[in-house]
Amino acid sequence: MSNIGVLLKQEITRLSRKEVRTELQATRKASAQYRRSIASLKAQVANLGRQVAVLQRRGPAAKAIANTEVETGPKMRFVAKGFKSQRARLGLSAADLGAMIGVTAQSIYNWEQGNARPRAEQLKKIAALRNLGKREVADILEQMAAKEAPKARKRPSSRRASPRKPAESAS
Repeated sequence: MSNIGVLLKQEITRLSRKEVRTELQATRKASAQYRRSIASLKAQVANLGRQVAVLQRRGPAAKAIANTEVETGPKMRFVAKGFKSQRARLGLSAADLGAMIGVTAQSIYNWEQGNARPRAEQLKKIAALRNLGKREVADILEQMAAKEAPKARKRPSSRRASPRKPAESAS
C-alpha cells in the first residue's frame, strides 16, 4: 500500500508544480518588463544629470537664458467665450477687430470657435482692448481708416486711360 501513497504524492506534486509554473509565467513577464523600464529610466536620469552638470559649468549666463520665459511676464489666459463677448460688447465685426489686432477676420472666427489660440503678442493686444470702450475703439478705427485711405489712392488703375480729344473752341 505504501507504493500507492508514494505514487499519489508524486503525481500531486508534479501537477501542482505544473500549475504553479503556468501561473508564475505572467508574473515573470511583467517583472522582466518592469526591469527594462527601470533600466531605461535610470539611463534617462543619468543623461539628465550630465546635462545639468554641463549647464552648471556654464554659469549664470545659462541660468539667465533658462529663466527668460519666467521673466516675460505673467501668462495670459484666453477663453473663446469671453473673447466673443468682448467683441460683442465693443460692437465690432470680426474684420474690424482683426484689423485692430493685426490678423484676419478668419483668425478671429477660429479663436471664437475654439479652433485656434492667439499667439503671445496677439494676446497682449487683446488684453489692451479690455480697457477700451466703444468710443475709443471707434476713434481707433477712424484713425486706421484715415491711414489706409492714402494707400488706396496710390494704387494704379487697371484700366487704360483713353486718349483725350482736343477741346473744340467755340467760334
